[in-house]
Formats: sequence, structure tokens, C-alpha cells
Amino acid sequence: MLHTGTCQVLLVLFLCELARKLIAPLNPGLVKTALNEAIAAADLCGCCFELIIIADNYGLAAYGIYLFLLTIWWSMHWGDATACPYNHFEECVQGNMSRQETAVRTVAQTLGGILVFRLIQILWALEISETHVGRSHSAVYNVCSADLTVPVLHGAIIEGVCTLICRLGSRLIAMKEPQYATAIDSFISTAMVCAAFSTSGGYLNPVLATSLKFGCRGHTPMEHFVVYWVGSSLGALSSLYTWPHVEEALAVKSE
Repeated sequence: MLHTGTCQVLLVLFLCELARKLIAPLNPGLVKTALNEAIAAADLCGCCFELIIIADNYGLAAYGIYLFLLTIWWSMHWGDATACPYNHFEECVQGNMSRQETAVRTVAQTLGGILVFRLIQILWALEISETHVGRSHSAVYNVCSADLTVPVLHGAIIEGVCTLICRLGSRLIAMKEPQYATAIDSFISTAMVCAAFSTSGGYLNPVLATSLKFGCRGHTPMEHFVVYWVGSSLGALSSLYTWPHVEEALAVKSE
């Protein structure tokens, strides 16, 4: 039932918010940064495990509504954590973040996304909802199918282009600072995810894709890496070199 899925999403949000409060007293540093990133990744991936079930049973529109609202919530509660490695790749390339911190954040995000799966397995095993029946058994034996329905190169391009649009949209919103900026940014991200949903799965985040779909039938580990790590990361990094041209075009238009 739809409300059962909502309750599971809310439970994940509550547990992650509790975890953030528990580590809040820690002194600032790499350890606290890593923990915040791991919690944010667990938050993201834990919710998205349930969103997949919602999409399977109630359609893409329901999935999009949940994702839109969750994205707004996450932007308000994660602080400087992103649960997405290519944000830090961008900062590293620009010289704003050390390689050490970039690596620590990326590893912490990946571990958080993978470890939360154990919690989801327990919740699924309870089989409170008919949509959870058999899910835990399938998860234990890794009986899952990849979402990639197009050739690997096409999938990497789709993930890259959609990520590029998301990153350019975020920069434009940050520059213009419109009213309801968070909601607009969330709408753009959700739209890109839904646009790519039927082809690459629309993950647009290497950690999310790895947590949910690594090892599933339908692509090899290397193909997974190419589509979801290389594709989306190159899309994000290309936004660094595309953005100056966008700024120039906007400046010319405003004259």
C-alpha cells in the first residue's frame, strides 16, 4: 500500500535525522565530515529503495512527486553534505577541496549507501505491505535487474547530459536567487531523473546507482562503472567549462 511506503520513507528520514543530531557535538574535521556524508548517503539511498517499489506499483508520477518533496527536505537538512561524489570532484578540480577530503567524502558516501541496504532488508523482511513480499529474499540473493535499457555508451551519455543540465540549473538558480529557489532546483533534478528513468534509470548520482543496482543482472561491473560513475561525473565536470558560456550568453541577453 502507498501509505506503507510513505511510513518506511519517513522512518528512514527520522533515523538519519537522529544520527545527524548524535554526531552534531563532534568537533569539525574530516571524521565529522565523513559521518555526515555517510548519513546523507544512507538517507538518500534508503528512501530511494522504497521509491523504486513505489514506481513499480504506482507509476512514474508518484515516484516523481515523492522525489521532488524529498529533494527539498534533503536540501534543508544535509548541511554541506551532498551524498554525491561529483560535487566534490568539481570542487577538487577548481582547487576548492583537497584530494584527501574528496576521497574521504566519496568513500564515506559509498559506504553509507551500501550499509543502509542492511536496514532496508530488515524492513522488507517484515513484509508489512504486500509490495514488500519476497523483496528481502530477492535482495539476499541479489536477484535484481539493471535499469539500463540502452547500449552502455548511450546510457553514459544520457546520465552525463542529464547531470550536466542539473548542474547548470543549480548554478543558474544560485546566480539569479529566484523566489522558491530550492523548489525550482528540486523540480529540475526530478524532471531530469524522470526523463532518463526508462533508459538509464535516471540515477544521476554514482553512489545512488551503486547502492541500488551494482551487481544486478543486465550489465557487468565495468559497464555499471562507465554509465553511472564515468557518465554522470563527466557530465558534472563538463558543466564547469560550459557555465562560462552560459554566463556570457545571459550577460549579452540582458544588455
